Amino acid sequence: MTTIALCVTGSIAAYKAVEVARLLIKAGHRVLPVMTTSAARFIGPVTLAGVCGESVAMDMWDRTFGGEMHVRLAEQVDIVAIVPATADILARLAHGRADDLVAALALCARGPVIAAPAMHTRMWLHAATKRNVAEIAAQGLVKLVGPVSGEVASGDIGLGRMAEPEEVVAAIVALSSPQDLHSLRIVVTAGPTLEDFDPVRFLGNRSTGKMGFAVAERASARGAQVTLVAGPTSLATPAGVVRIDVRSAVAMRAALWQALGRDLARADALVMAAAVADYRPSDPSTTKIKKDAEHVTLDLVRNPDLVAEVGKARTGKRPILVGFALESETGEALAQRARHKLSQKGVDLVVANQTDGALGQDVNQATIVTATESDPLPRMSKWALADVVLDRVRLLLGS
Repeated sequence: MTTIALCVTGSIAAYKAVEVARLLIKAGHRVLPVMTTSAARFIGPVTLAGVCGESVAMDMWDRTFGGEMHVRLAEQVDIVAIVPATADILARLAHGRADDLVAALALCARGPVIAAPAMHTRMWLHAATKRNVAEIAAQGLVKLVGPVSGEVASGDIGLGRMAEPEEVVAAIVALSSPQDLHSLRIVVTAGPTLEDFDPVRFLGNRSTGKMGFAVAERASARGAQVTLVAGPTSLATPAGVVRIDVRSAVAMRAALWQALGRDLARADALVMAAAVADYRPSDPSTTKIKKDAEHVTLDLVRNPDLVAEVGKARTGKRPILVGFALESETGEALAQRARHKLSQKGVDLVVANQTDGALGQDVNQATIVTATESDPLPRMSKWALADVVLDRVRLLLGS
């Protein structure tokens, strides 16, 4: 678990820091909130403390942590993230000022410092700000994420808008991630498939895609080249990930083979986290089926088994194949079902989880099953489970 000092400065974009904190905690990190007195004019310390579950540090002279506040905080955190970063804090960072807790903490940091600038376009484009940003870059001590073009608080449009919370979080998390998957090519499938039986109705399932997106996000953060084949979901594309959107199982099959290559040479690993529908209507109606009859019968045909097709086509060790088994069984019965799937589909490992402990949640409790072992895991976030799965993939690849 990485400990991050989330430092909020006096910008109207301060409200976005609350979402950054929430996303970091959701991903399994500890967040220590720090605020300037100006920041407290935009969001209340109680709000940030409530989200983080930690006291908010604001005063250089506070003795909450004992001794010098900035020194004690720096000893506890792995990363200092300044979100949002005003023109004023950028100026102070450039010149090594230490006149409040945020600036002093940045100067005392043991690990990386990252900042997400947010200001009016004219402030960002001002010659003084440009000099300060150039000095920060030359020092190489602070990484900047953003700003981006868009609407700023005044309603004007231009460069200076803070990067979106998801992008900021991805940049923060990347700083704490080992680059142990560098140069590996990983294909991930995620989400449900929807099988239309007329222009307005479909057969589907309750998969949200969160597990597959977590795998894609963590793989990218650890340096892999990631292609994500996603069924219908509202989830945002993880930073650095190439995304292909599909709807049906047949469409996912086509996208998957395009990503892998017909000889499977385009990927080192396939993580098949999608909940692919087992069946589809044999003859979808081109017009809406009217509500006339008391009973309607749908004729269903079996969908292709995507991971089994890849397993059958594979002639060597690569790509490593990871399957998921969502079952209603528990304990040894769950492991047996997963082992049967492993053998039947020709995959290297199966992540087995229960239906009532995975769907729609940010946490998961799974069992990693291989041909020789069954490893029950404690309940953990889907991002933490993604790292466990990726660790296994790395070991299987011998990298």
